[in-house]
Amino acid sequence: MLSNIGVPGLIIILVITLIIFGPKKLPEIGSAFGKTLSEFKRTTSSIMSDEEDDTTKSEKGHSKV
Repeated sequence: MLSNIGVPGLIIILVITLIIFGPKKLPEIGSAFGKTLSEFKRTTSSIMSDEEDDTTKSEKGHSKV
């Protein structure tokens, strides 16, 4: 879906966002978006490492039987 937007589409989205929120709010929105992506990445990494730990523990448990 997003791969069809392209550079002109992104420019249009940026201009519309600038018109709606104004130049003063744009850095705040960008900062909040960055923090959200960072938290999402950290959480998904944590979930993936927890799943790997569980898989490793279950494989060790089955090899003893």
